[in-house]
Amino acid sequence: MSVDTATVARIASLARIKVSQAEIDAMVPELNGILAWVEQLGEVDVSGVEPMTAVIENHLRLRDDVIDADPLTAGGVRDKVLANAPAAEHGFFGVPKVIE
Repeated sequence: MSVDTATVARIASLARIKVSQAEIDAMVPELNGILAWVEQLGEVDVSGVEPMTAVIENHLRLRDDVIDADPLTAGGVRDKVLANAPAAEHGFFGVPKVIE
């Protein structure tokens, strides 16, 4: 694939970027070089390579899912919390409807 000055001007127009003719002329060989490099990457044989999401293998560190024995942080105090709410509906905080 090759890029010419008309293509660069059209891309700049679509991106709403003001570009001078000198800048367009400078971008043409740069973009053609990038496209040639991408085409070269397509020629690499990767048939024996497993897909990966990162170069370094990452493991998600999870904490144990345990119920806290502390009564202040263990939960189960929904009714006490909702007692402070100006409006409680069906076990949740009631909020006014907002329509713009």
